[in-house]
Amino acid sequence: MSATNSGRPGLCSTFCRDLQEPMPGTAVVATGWIVVEQPGPWGNKAPTQSHLDPEFGAKIDADAKKADLRFGLIRSPGRHADAAPRSHQVYVASTVPGRTWLLGGCVADPKMLLALDLPAVSRGDRDAAMRSLPELAPVNEPVLLVCTNGKRDECCALLGRPIVKALAAQAPGRVWEANHLGGHRFAPTATLLPAGIMYGQLDVETAGAILTAADRGETVLEKLRGRSTWTKRGQLAEITVRNLIGEAGLDALGVVAEDLETVTVRHRDGRLWTVEVISESADPPRPESCGKEPFAMSILRAASVTPGAAS
Repeated sequence: MSATNSGRPGLCSTFCRDLQEPMPGTAVVATGWIVVEQPGPWGNKAPTQSHLDPEFGAKIDADAKKADLRFGLIRSPGRHADAAPRSHQVYVASTVPGRTWLLGGCVADPKMLLALDLPAVSRGDRDAAMRSLPELAPVNEPVLLVCTNGKRDECCALLGRPIVKALAAQAPGRVWEANHLGGHRFAPTATLLPAGIMYGQLDVETAGAILTAADRGETVLEKLRGRSTWTKRGQLAEITVRNLIGEAGLDALGVVAEDLETVTVRHRDGRLWTVEVISESADPPRPESCGKEPFAMSILRAASVTPGAAS
């Protein structure tokens, strides 16, 4: 059995697979992403526990959260001189359909990111983001981030690194190790930028298919956790509709309304669906990550889907 599907007893991802825990609605929530290359070791909280300046790491991480953005570290696969002077690759993404874009570039010092107009990124204003940090330029090819931070969770290093190593040879420069993507128990986990689509329980074949589909403006329906643009309930509703109609277009669907019981999903052709989303206790209790005690977490489920009149 391959390392990416080892199912080793005791791992939180093994519990998750054995219990067949559903993944839709488990992605992080963020309208945009900012990641910077920082080689070398990463601690449990990489923005402040790495060779990145900890004061800068804490500030950019906090500022990004206030702007509804996700900040993280990336590094290329393989060994490298992590302490040597070098430029740092940066990616900035807006995930909102209709305003989905990816910027990339190199900075001499990660602290240059302090000049980035975070509200502009959050609202999807690409031109304003580029004006604030001229080192950035449009990137036309999507990139895939795969969580590999073993200090955060053992599953991510054990199961994520083989994915990165294999895929980096197939798609050079488009696959990166990432410090933390959330949902360790779904390892290997990955995020596709700029769309902010998140996946879990990946294998090399599916990871390669994700990049190939993204080049066509499409997603892979298998192993979807959700698009970070939406709330977790919105993520579940969107995936439910995707599976119902077989829609793979990355920007074909949007969450247009949400209340305590239902989520309304709209297709770009005007069709509407109302999805009833309920929360249930997960039975039996399970660990959120390796080394933690099992607890009774909640899972989301689509109770019904009702087509509406096209708008």
